[in-house]
Amino acid sequence: MDSILETIDNFVWGIPLMVLIMAGGILLTVRTRGIQFTKLHLALKWIFVNEKGSDCEGEVSSFGALMTALSATVGTGNIVGVATAITTGGPGALFWMIITAFIGMATKYSEGFLAIKYRSIDANGNVLGGPFMYIEKGMGAKWKWLARVFAFLGACVGLFGIGTFTQVNGINNAVNNFFNSDNSFNITIPVVGEISIFTLVVSVVVAALVGLIVFGGIKRISFVSSVIVPGMAILYFLMGIILIVLNITEVPSAIATIVEAAFNPAAVTGGLVGSFFVAMQKGMARGIFSNEAGLGSAPIAAAAAKTKEPVRQGLVSMTGTFIDTIIICTITGLAIVITGAWQVEGLEGVAVTTYAFQKGLPFNDTVTAFMIMLCLTLFAFTTILSWDYYSERCISYLHPNKPKVVVAYRILYIIAVFLGPYMTVSAVWNTADIFNGLMAIPNMIAIFALSGVIAKETRGFFKKPRPAKSAKTR
Repeated sequence: MDSILETIDNFVWGIPLMVLIMAGGILLTVRTRGIQFTKLHLALKWIFVNEKGSDCEGEVSSFGALMTALSATVGTGNIVGVATAITTGGPGALFWMIITAFIGMATKYSEGFLAIKYRSIDANGNVLGGPFMYIEKGMGAKWKWLARVFAFLGACVGLFGIGTFTQVNGINNAVNNFFNSDNSFNITIPVVGEISIFTLVVSVVVAALVGLIVFGGIKRISFVSSVIVPGMAILYFLMGIILIVLNITEVPSAIATIVEAAFNPAAVTGGLVGSFFVAMQKGMARGIFSNEAGLGSAPIAAAAAKTKEPVRQGLVSMTGTFIDTIIICTITGLAIVITGAWQVEGLEGVAVTTYAFQKGLPFNDTVTAFMIMLCLTLFAFTTILSWDYYSERCISYLHPNKPKVVVAYRILYIIAVFLGPYMTVSAVWNTADIFNGLMAIPNMIAIFALSGVIAKETRGFFKKPRPAKSAKTR
């Protein structure tokens, strides 16, 4: 099964899809005049400044919407995904992750813009928005079939991909690496076979907590995300910065290794990765998995923001890719390359990142391993919550005004969370990559089709006269 999934994964993430996503990002970068570079300062400012006016419709603040989107992106992709990309594609994979992120910021801006422009808000203030809405309302009713395809794939990604299996599997591996690295707490269950007792605990506890929160809807998910994500991101950021500063003399050679391996991986990996296409493929796939630019997931959360201005929310949404990949993933990748963790045989997934931080930080190995486990566990947990919301919005589009269908999906989602720890690492990641790639196709088609609208209204917004600053009272 692993071999079959890998074959399908390599086909889906072939040259056509990578060209589609990268070409879309380049087109949007040109048409928005490099908005990810020229307006990044404004985007970072507006994260914390709510839009004024009582006519701002939506369910959560722009910050809450961003935290919901970030909670879906800052997860196993930042800790496990980077390690997997580097160990399978060489250090050059990190280079392609960063390039993909810079280009993807324009895509993420466009997704946030379209989410607000074409969202639907009912009489009770409930929001429905995302690619399925901007495909139908922006491209026209004749494209509704494509919107339904996206919604179906979005529900599948949540159930079988990013939302459940990868996240809870990452939690399980992190917990077992810390508490049961020598398999001394394994038990044998009929039919299932030998498993760790901590795997049972993870599957039951995480599934139960997810069930308690997802039935509270977007506001409860946003509240939990707004509390957990900033704290864990700051902790992980500080650990990474300390590691880099303490090993600052190794940084130039690490950067040189990353750049060389991006174009000539065989020279760095000793032939283990012989083609720069492999490094590019792994880096792009993991980068898109991490920041989700082009997938069409983040605009589902962005649509719920309390704002009336599409450009403003597009800028706020854009910062998610910057924070997720260009900051957090780069820190992880540098730690792995600086310490040589990617070359240690027998390590995979979270064990690679844990080894890197243990070797690069002056703390006790147990303390370091615990902090990595804590960050990964909470990052992954909030990702599970956010993807349930994304998937439920897709189900609501496919089956409007049928709450029982949504409840049934929640139950299936919780079951998938329970089953996730029992799958192999390779099967989990290959399955997620396949659904990610398929989900991106209808979204990118819509972004290409609506790029003219994005460019025109973005230029119009920045040509508007800005309100004059009031003079300071002396």
